[in-house]
Amino acid sequence: MLGGVGRLGDLFGQKEGHPLLQPRQLQQVIDELPRDNAFKALDEIAGWLESLLALPDCPADRLHEAACRLEDAAGPHLKRLSREYLHTIRLSRSEEKRLWTINYGFWTLLAQVYERVLLIPGERPEALKGLLGSLCTRLICALRGVVKWEQFHYGPTPADIWRRMGNALLVAEQAGQASRLVSLGALAGNSSPTQELHKAIVFHAASLDSLLPLEIELAERIIGHYLGLFSFSSQAVHDSVYWVDLTLAQPPLRMAQMPNGAQPTQRFFKPGAAHAAMQAVLENLERGGDIPADIGLGAQYPVRTLLPVLRHLCAYLAPVPPQRRHDRHRVKHRMSVLSGLVNTFVVFSREFGGRPAGLQIESWVVENVSRGGFGAQLSSISGEWLKVGALLAMQPDGGENWLLGCIRRYHRDSDNEARVGIQTLARDVLAVELHLQAASSYAAVAGTPALLLRDGNAPGEIRVVLPASSFDLRERFDCQVDGCRHQLEALALLEHTADYDLARYRISVAL
Repeated sequence: MLGGVGRLGDLFGQKEGHPLLQPRQLQQVIDELPRDNAFKALDEIAGWLESLLALPDCPADRLHEAACRLEDAAGPHLKRLSREYLHTIRLSRSEEKRLWTINYGFWTLLAQVYERVLLIPGERPEALKGLLGSLCTRLICALRGVVKWEQFHYGPTPADIWRRMGNALLVAEQAGQASRLVSLGALAGNSSPTQELHKAIVFHAASLDSLLPLEIELAERIIGHYLGLFSFSSQAVHDSVYWVDLTLAQPPLRMAQMPNGAQPTQRFFKPGAAHAAMQAVLENLERGGDIPADIGLGAQYPVRTLLPVLRHLCAYLAPVPPQRRHDRHRVKHRMSVLSGLVNTFVVFSREFGGRPAGLQIESWVVENVSRGGFGAQLSSISGEWLKVGALLAMQPDGGENWLLGCIRRYHRDSDNEARVGIQTLARDVLAVELHLQAASSYAAVAGTPALLLRDGNAPGEIRVVLPASSFDLRERFDCQVDGCRHQLEALALLEHTADYDLARYRISVAL
């Protein structure tokens, strides 16, 4: 993938011989791209982009035109594969990697080609004068694509990307093109270099490493909708939240880490009116309303999908970003980990001993602890289950008690190493079978496996982990706890994932 066409640049020794530099031949290349095979089409486009990078020299306007046409042709195929990546519930690890690689690789190659145009020696400003608005906009947009797909993998974004985006904006500013709207094709609409960089800054400030890929995509779309309400300036004001220097290879930083001195290349950011606007939408959804029709999300989504995204954005893009609720204490010890509802049910059923045999127990290194959970380091990235929201049973080495938690943050340090933030959900957990009260025979009907979280609840309530999509506000359950029959009345769904539901119930002893 990405290179299956080969190094086409080797086939064209002179720039005049490259088909993409001739309008008629460029059109023919576009027309002959596969229409019904997105993988093959993008693989061919990637090959052509590689061939442009391999040319020793070529006119800036022709190179820009070829890159723009290839980007526009790739748009529908990228949209199709992105939808498959985000909406397929259980992608295999190999298929996920295949989809991720072709999308990430495309944006990486495209950004390199646009940078090649920008850096052609001796041709600026005359040859590039009419191109700079489009060129810088598309370049920053391509680099944003790299940042977003890195975020989907919770990976470290190369710091140099921020210097590359900053350089493109500075070039556009010097040419008076920074705020000029240009077309990015039928699917992407109009934008400008300034808008594209602002999107990247807000996207970074939103700290999206606790969201799932689909939620990250929705967050980006919501940010784009409210982009004009965020406030950016070239000078710090009393309520600025983030700053970035366009010449430095570093991401935007919170104002808690102030720049050493004022520079004309610095830019400052605060949520402005965007926070109140998003908060109003969130409150409307929580009251049972709908998402405003003018917010383009690319599809229709249920409220339960949108709520965690808006809650996150309202928290992290607030005038005062959230601070850590509990102090962290550095430690260094190992912890046994089991994942998934099935494994955790076995652990907390207490029928198979303290460490059930036959289960694939992993060993993680805990680096810090707090009242809310743990921070852990993984020396090897586990299987397909490792993701934000994954349910965990955890037992510190030397201990006998298992805890229940879930992954709230996930960040890859490299291809093989990662760090996770784990929220402790409960320390007193019991595995039970729930039986619908409507069932005619309590003993004969198969129950629903569930976990009762018996600490950290409001009086008269209990939290329950159920199989995915099994929560129903209209249903009541019976279960056996400590030899007594208890009744559970549904109150609210707290969290819904592809693997489990977490809900609140009112609990009482049956008479």
